[in-house]
Amino acid sequence: MIKTFTCFYLAICPVMSLAAINYQQPVDEIRSLIEAPLAPQVRIDSRGEQLLLLYRDPYKTIAEMSEPELRLGGLRVNPVINIGSRTRYYNDLAVKHLHGESDNDTPASPVVGLPASARLAYFAWSPDERFISFTHTTDTGVEIWLLEVKSHRARRLSLGSVNANLGNPVTWSADSQSLLVTMLPANQSELIETDTAVPTGPTVSDSDGAKAQNRTYQDLLKSPADEQNFERLVRSEIYRIDLKGSSKRWLAADLYQDIEISPDGHYVLVTRIKRPFSYLVPFYRFASQTDILTQSGEVVKLLLDKPLDEVRPKGFMAT
Repeated sequence: MIKTFTCFYLAICPVMSLAAINYQQPVDEIRSLIEAPLAPQVRIDSRGEQLLLLYRDPYKTIAEMSEPELRLGGLRVNPVINIGSRTRYYNDLAVKHLHGESDNDTPASPVVGLPASARLAYFAWSPDERFISFTHTTDTGVEIWLLEVKSHRARRLSLGSVNANLGNPVTWSADSQSLLVTMLPANQSELIETDTAVPTGPTVSDSDGAKAQNRTYQDLLKSPADEQNFERLVRSEIYRIDLKGSSKRWLAADLYQDIEISPDGHYVLVTRIKRPFSYLVPFYRFASQTDILTQSGEVVKLLLDKPLDEVRPKGFMAT
């Protein structure tokens, strides 16, 4: 009888140990301490008269931590929604106007019109400081939103087809009447499943025998499949979007890394990543080309043709 009971007990133990266990909640005292609201982050205008207060939760949710992540060329991105997987999101905004010492006690005004379940990032003042652009990340993509500072009202400017894999996708025009935005190209190819893809050939590294010190980096490219996935995630089109939400393509698809507009608004500095990619350094040391363009998108001058930067001395000798 004892042997029979022992066998039965040993048989059900693995089943009991594999039973689903949900996440447990701590006692109220600990939970209130962990969930205590954080002091807001502040974005202030150049005159020190307008404050944007940014509120966020102390920690990411389990759902956010479970989102997919690709690590390529020094990037860590969510390939489903096309934004950095480590992006810090804010969920509420408020505006405070300062015109004198008496305004210090005036409460901040909450921003009206924000989306439900807001995940806000990449805030940028317009040059005239009447507006602030920011992104909102949904379950399917990244949208561009606009805040009118004086009225404390926010509204959406674009749908969720923004490419924010390389950072802030928005550049304000000099007259504050439009934005240049990196958008996902139409008819994108599918990402390659590198775990199951059959290699077309070996990965070959060349060495010319030169001695050089070099740092090691995380999340580098490792194969031709990684190269194709990196190019697919970084490739974007540049659209001009006005304050009413009307958009028009400004530049065709390419690997745009940076966009800057001249103070007078006549020219645009555009930097593009070029092949060959590297398996030794992150994307910001890949070869790139910087051109000066007119407002209509015509190239005026090649400003810089930067080669691949794989070999660099360490320490204070680095350039």
